[in-house]
Amino acid sequence: MKKILSLIVCSVCCCVTATSQQSYTLQQLNDSALQNNIAIRNARHSIDAAQQQRKEAFTKYFPNVSGTGLWFNANKGMAQTTINPSEMISPELGAAFAQSLPVEALAALANPISISMMKNGTIGSLMAVQPVFAGGQIINGNKLAKVGEDVSRLQLQLSENEVEKTAEQYFWQLASLQEKMKTVDAVDTLLCDIYKDVDVAVRAGVAMRNDLLQVQLRQNDIQSQRLKLQNGISIVRLLLSQYCGLRDTSFVITYQSDAPSTFLSRQDHDQALLGTAEYQLLGKQVEAANLQKKLAVGQNLPSVAVGAGYNYHNLLDNNHTFGMIFATVSVPISDWWGGSHTIKRRMIEHQQAQEQLADNAELLKIRMQNAWNGVQEAYQQLQLAQRSIEQAEENLRLNRDYYRAGTSKMSDLLEAQLLYQQSLDKHTDAVSDYHKKLLEYKQATGQ
Repeated sequence: MKKILSLIVCSVCCCVTATSQQSYTLQQLNDSALQNNIAIRNARHSIDAAQQQRKEAFTKYFPNVSGTGLWFNANKGMAQTTINPSEMISPELGAAFAQSLPVEALAALANPISISMMKNGTIGSLMAVQPVFAGGQIINGNKLAKVGEDVSRLQLQLSENEVEKTAEQYFWQLASLQEKMKTVDAVDTLLCDIYKDVDVAVRAGVAMRNDLLQVQLRQNDIQSQRLKLQNGISIVRLLLSQYCGLRDTSFVITYQSDAPSTFLSRQDHDQALLGTAEYQLLGKQVEAANLQKKLAVGQNLPSVAVGAGYNYHNLLDNNHTFGMIFATVSVPISDWWGGSHTIKRRMIEHQQAQEQLADNAELLKIRMQNAWNGVQEAYQQLQLAQRSIEQAEENLRLNRDYYRAGTSKMSDLLEAQLLYQQSLDKHTDAVSDYHKKLLEYKQATGQ
């Protein structure tokens, strides 16, 4: 047993002292995954877009300033009329004109005159309109944009949880394979020692050659396991490298292979529920549905705005400028028919969001309890695996002594060796599973 322990220590030391390989801890790989994973980058882009939408909604508080310019040239005047001067001159004025004007002028007054205006011209205006009352649409629109930004941040947190969970699964899968490789190395050394003992016994004539063949078959099986583990380690390392955005695929990981010395304490699930991203996201859905309802009401209320403008035109062949102030009131009348149904629909959606919040809150607490049960079970399995190693180790020692004394068969010794290897592998799987269950519970309780 001392030889097995010394081999494990040497293999660990070789990994630590290897200068050609980069070493990573679980935290470093998580940080790298959060920085390079495409899902996280997309979630951060969504936050940036939501921030721009919130800033866009904030601009609705300020006046809407617009400028208009128009130049035109028509084929004829847009304003045309005919004036008959004789119809506009009274008899007394006509008698006075007859005495003072020449005959040609009097004849011209009797003919109609055609007038054409605004054949071409230029118009320009600058207007500023400030909404005074819009049924709460501007205020609620800004609140809704803020809710959208909060939702994006919560979705980023959920994406981070998923990335962290996947990265840790890959990490402990690789750690488990590496520990099993160490077990295979230790068992291979053990079988080499057994082979030497059996070979000496066969040469001395105190053991059958069949015993030697059984040991060789077991050594072949160990070599087969080694090949499978090497391929598995290579594939998982590639997956972890790709997921975390690492360029080097020949890295090693550092971790604590021993059983955790402390046990995680249970959280207050009712209190922890309020801090989970899933519950907060459901609350934001209720808040958004309520604001959508208020917006639907505001769209069917009167709107009031005031404004000021500065205008210019030369329609009558002279430059003319003027300023003005104005107020507008817009009252939707026929829109109330369809708007009333929109309001009712938004009220139903708000009620649905509230009911979904209450229902999913119970499901989230069930998820917490299930995760806690998983932690307890994994911890108990870990304790059982630890005791199994001690029992299998003692069983192997006894069977080896019995074989040397000639009171036990080789098959019994190899069976004890197999049980010892299986107990080591089960302990490795139990350590990996316990760490995974811990992360699931921490994420379920919002830690």
